[in-house]
Amino acid sequence: MNYFGANRDTLVCLLAGGTGERLMPLTRDRAKPAVPFGGIYRIIDVTLSNCINSDLRRIFVITQYKALSLNRHIREGWAGLPGELGEFVQILPPQMRVGEFWYRGTADAIFQNLYSIGSEPCKYVLILSGDHVYKMNYQLMLQQHIDAGADVTIGTIEFDIAEASRFGVCEVDKNHRLVGWEEKPQKPKPSPDNPNKVLVSMGIYCFNRDLLIQALMYDAEDSSSSHDFGKNIVPRLLNQSRVYSYQFRDENSKDAQYWRDIGTIEAYYEANMDLTSVSPVFNLYDSHWPIRTYQPQYPPAKFVFAQEGRRMGIAVDSIVSSGSIISGGRVTNSILSRDVRINSYTEIESSILFAHVNIGRYSRIRRAIIDRHIHLPEETEIGFNPEEDRKKYHVTETGIVVVVPEQRMFEDPE
Repeated sequence: MNYFGANRDTLVCLLAGGTGERLMPLTRDRAKPAVPFGGIYRIIDVTLSNCINSDLRRIFVITQYKALSLNRHIREGWAGLPGELGEFVQILPPQMRVGEFWYRGTADAIFQNLYSIGSEPCKYVLILSGDHVYKMNYQLMLQQHIDAGADVTIGTIEFDIAEASRFGVCEVDKNHRLVGWEEKPQKPKPSPDNPNKVLVSMGIYCFNRDLLIQALMYDAEDSSSSHDFGKNIVPRLLNQSRVYSYQFRDENSKDAQYWRDIGTIEAYYEANMDLTSVSPVFNLYDSHWPIRTYQPQYPPAKFVFAQEGRRMGIAVDSIVSSGSIISGGRVTNSILSRDVRINSYTEIESSILFAHVNIGRYSRIRRAIIDRHIHLPEETEIGFNPEEDRKKYHVTETGIVVVVPEQRMFEDPE
């Protein structure tokens, strides 16, 4: 099969409208895909980078929930594809073309945008989620879809059976065709190859466009449906169409496969902390599969002081972004986004600081996430007294302290 041009026959629909309730309070004022990641990125940058690296350049980003910062980020960082070549990253806000209601599920989000999808010439529609972290060449999935003569292909990955209740679980034959599907089962069927593993859906779907339109229109008429791909669309198509599994091939250049749904504070924190290790599992420094983003202009990071008798600013096992100044403080195992100021005699340990954070002198911060535009006064202590932290901040069951600004009437830039 010659795949030249298959990418031009494919339209990407990137779902970026979820509320991210389990990631509260970081999603109080922003959509989950807009949450910062790795110092300079947003979560959605990972999936968008996968698309560009896979040479898929016709992308609808379907937004809904508190999307201002997400829209701004996409406009400033991802709107540069040449429209005269038919390439674009275009935001689709809710338009209510088919009813007076918000998106009621993943399938309904696509259905309500069928007008836009139908206006684009394509044979295949690739449906992605904007809040997962992984590296994947979607062209390989598309190639298998075409080779198999599939109607639907679902991206899958092997997971421990103990975690399978959070996902759709696939049962496949020797040709990778789906013969069974369970949505978030409490007792999933183990893989025939490994009784401790199951094959779970990654929330990645490749549809033949005509079938997708038919399936969504049928589902929209079903008043009992949840209008969700995993709960409704896939089970209904299983016995009617050729539905296949595409097993995840990682482009991360590591021994272990990496795919994370960072949908909780703990999962988000751990994924970021991994980036500070000497050899992180998720490699941001891989020129073979780069992660792109929008970066505003800031000066280089700076570390002071070096005078005799004055405590030196230092950061070890950490990521320090542009515009940040560590002024006589010490940072360990932490991520500093752009324009962060760590003042003298301050200790930052195992923490994530978003953009425009200023930590006053003589402060101690440990196992915390500090949201943007936070200015902490001198001698602030966070992460050492859980009872005191709970009086002022959000504290998870595992003791991660999340500090967010007071509710604002207007959103700060960036």
